[in-house]
Amino acid sequence: MAKTTRQTAAITGAGDGIGRALAINLNERGIDLYLCDISQERLDTTVAMLDTTRSSVSTALVDCGNRAEIEAWAATITADNDCLDFLFNNAGVAYGAQFREASLDNFEWLMNINYWGVVWCTKALLPLLEASPSGHLVNISSIFGMVGIATQSAYNSAKFAVRGFTESLQAEYRGTALTVTCVHPGGIATNIALRARTDGESSEVSAEERDESFKQVARTSPTKAAQVIMKGTLAGRRRVFIGWDAWVMHTITKFMPTSYHAITARLGSKNDDIG
Repeated sequence: MAKTTRQTAAITGAGDGIGRALAINLNERGIDLYLCDISQERLDTTVAMLDTTRSSVSTALVDCGNRAEIEAWAATITADNDCLDFLFNNAGVAYGAQFREASLDNFEWLMNINYWGVVWCTKALLPLLEASPSGHLVNISSIFGMVGIATQSAYNSAKFAVRGFTESLQAEYRGTALTVTCVHPGGIATNIALRARTDGESSEVSAEERDESFKQVARTSPTKAAQVIMKGTLAGRRRVFIGWDAWVMHTITKFMPTSYHAITARLGSKNDDIG
């Protein structure tokens, strides 16, 4: 196995949104990249935005809801490196439905990507992260990993689970060279709402209408999100909030831990699609 003198990073869901912005940010820092996404077209677009004279870029078509595909991708990274300095578990999808109308197939689809994908990827690449003199494991949860929102039972379940998983690893790796960070973005202007699955009443709204509504309240750009994530990651922070909305929701839950729904219900018509 050959290890360059540059640092290395792996990013899931690098074809768009925060994943693409992270790839650009890390590329500017001269960090060698291993990128995966479910869309080859989106991956190609990301690569076209990178300067490959700064660092190497390797891409793979991976469904992060498929354990075998994640493990195969991790095996290629392991074959090339004796350690990994950064892992960003970023890939995620959205699904909106009142639970009584929810499809368990769609619920499972989301959980496989948003939660199990994080677990599978972390498990597969953990030996490389442990081998780094200053490894960083960064799991993207959400502000919806702090508050429960109507129509988001699947997304809430996954993001709360990512938070719990990450905080457990923080306890296990406390005092070691591996820093574990949990990221809680608020509304980030990505295409996640456009590509979301829906059932029941939530399906009455078109994807385009859903996307427009979401982006009216998702004021933070992916570029800004990547900057905040990298600042927090490099500072060794255990928890990173992105956007004023994330900070507001976090504050509300501190002072109203069991009654915050009185406030979030008023915001629900604007924020039910994703967080």
